Amino acid sequence: MSLCKVTKNRGHFPSDEAIFKLIYLALKNIAKKWTKPIRDWKSALNQFSIMFDDRLSTF
Repeated sequence: MSLCKVTKNRGHFPSDEAIFKLIYLALKNIAKKWTKPIRDWKSALNQFSIMFDDRLSTF
């Protein structure tokens, strides 16, 4: 819903990169409002580490 609000008022985007930047910044602002923990995150992280081992860093 929040992403729809961000993109709805824009008529068009000059490039694909412009919309990616807008969505990235919107998600960054929206994530600050999230209070609930992500459900089954440990399971998802394990799957990501199997699929994208070279991209993930340990925290």
